[in-house]
Amino acid sequence: MRRTLVSCLLATMVVVLSGSSTGAEEKTTTVKGYVLDSACAFIRNVTKPRGEGCALKCAKAGSPLVILTDEGTLYWPISDTMPATGQNERLMKFAGQKVIASGKAYERGGSHALVIEKIVVAPVGR
Repeated sequence: MRRTLVSCLLATMVVVLSGSSTGAEEKTTTVKGYVLDSACAFIRNVTKPRGEGCALKCAKAGSPLVILTDEGTLYWPISDTMPATGQNERLMKFAGQKVIASGKAYERGGSHALVIEKIVVAPVGR
């Protein structure tokens, strides 16, 4: 009886602990940053895009566009539909520009993602 009780308690703990660690943390947020090519953010360590043309050229070649905040946080734009859809087409008109984007943000394993609900070009000087 005691052995069965211990087994049940352990099984319950495993289910509870595994359930809390599998999902990504979600919160609604607003971020301000540059829309740029993900490869430039990593390989060239850019903090500000060279211009719209560079980011567009890379995006058209298939490189994902990301939002890089002034604090250095990189947000991967994602969809909340399944199957998921790429966000490059939506972000092309903002390539190389500073934007303000809001939506559901997720964090998992040190990565940040954003389901963009609203995105606008940031006013000059902000």
